[in-house]
Amino acid sequence: MEMNTRTVSRFARWTFETQSTSSPKKSEPFKMGLWTWHLSVEKDQTMYVRLYPEPTRIAREQPPIARFIIRVEVVNVGYQNLGPHVSPVTEKLLRTSEDFIWSAEFAYHGRFIAEVEFLDLKVCPKNVSLINGEEATSIWPCSYGIRSQASESTLRCFSRMLKESIYADVTINTADGVVRAHKAILSASSPVFHSMFLHPLKEKESSTIDIEDMSVDSCMAFLSYLYGTINEEDFWKHRVTLLAAANKYDIAALKSSCEESLMQDINSDNVLDRLQGAWLYQLDNLKKACLTFLFDFRKIYEVEEEINNYFNQAERDLVSNMFHEVLRAWKVT
Repeated sequence: MEMNTRTVSRFARWTFETQSTSSPKKSEPFKMGLWTWHLSVEKDQTMYVRLYPEPTRIAREQPPIARFIIRVEVVNVGYQNLGPHVSPVTEKLLRTSEDFIWSAEFAYHGRFIAEVEFLDLKVCPKNVSLINGEEATSIWPCSYGIRSQASESTLRCFSRMLKESIYADVTINTADGVVRAHKAILSASSPVFHSMFLHPLKEKESSTIDIEDMSVDSCMAFLSYLYGTINEEDFWKHRVTLLAAANKYDIAALKSSCEESLMQDINSDNVLDRLQGAWLYQLDNLKKACLTFLFDFRKIYEVEEEINNYFNQAERDLVSNMFHEVLRAWKVT
């Protein structure tokens, strides 16, 4: 059977076959963070699993410090009642295939699934002795840059314009307060805002916009994005609200950034909400990632209690889509 490696969010999943004794097998390369990775297995009396980055230039110059869990599960028909073997949570500097070896303790042979969940990935500092200190920098969420590429001096000017309301000419009423902004910035950022101020609407006449589905904090995060001054922490904190605003005001770049971000930390607690949002805002990549997480990675069993209510409330087309994903996943398995 051909080897198969798939990734979604911070998970990678590899399907492979072994015999009672077999030569080492290596997964197809997969991308996670800055690095390209492999899983490999060696089978003798037991199974040994390795995780390591490809020896590329970036892996040599900026080797990863990975915090991860590995699960290995047999999928042979005769072993359906066996649960997965799960490694301890491991955090290690990984340079070569010798840096991490784990015994999965499977004595029999057949078809298996190996899954690695990356809990964190850090860039190793130049001084390797400091890997347990603050100098080891996590790539999540800081690797998914949101700030504009404009010069720092220009960004400081825009930041002052927003925070100090310098020559602000429009008032925004939010759910819990008022903020001031600039028509030119809003109009240049959004065709919806541009239309408000171009045509004889109440927003043009009163220089006031009602955005009552956002709080002051989330509205300031929204405006900070439009002004090019948003920081990563605020973006991640408000990204669900920002997605709704991006859809409402037709800001494609922000919508795309929110979708990409929401794909990075899918888990059993948020996958159904993410799936609903993907369907509501027509985010095909996020929808595909959620369905892959639920069915290819078999996480649907972790949301059994919530799934009935979800099916009752979800759109019929979405339920149909999920049903076809079940059939496809069963066929693959």
